[in-house]
Amino acid sequence: MSEENKPAEQPATAPADANQSTGLSVGDLTNIAMIFDVASRRGAFKADEMATVGTVYNKLKAFLDSLPKPEGEAGPTPQQPATEMPANAPAVEPAIAPEGENK
Repeated sequence: MSEENKPAEQPATAPADANQSTGLSVGDLTNIAMIFDVASRRGAFKADEMATVGTVYNKLKAFLDSLPKPEGEAGPTPQQPATEMPANAPAVEPAIAPEGENK
């Protein structure tokens, strides 16, 4: 194959393109942190999963807290749990306990 017949190489995509293709935003990450908080309060995780979930939550929270805040927005409020899910969050049906398992 001669040089003339080779297809042109495609330029490397910029990291900003990755964000656009996934549609993941800082607001989405904030919602994920709230989901972790609500799910843990509702007992969605087993005891042996709590350390892993907590580690991921702490990393996510530290990342979000390190981002510059828009002007006029208050800084992070440490140790203040989320009190409710955002209005646009998908509804979650309550977990059903397997038969024979009492609460």
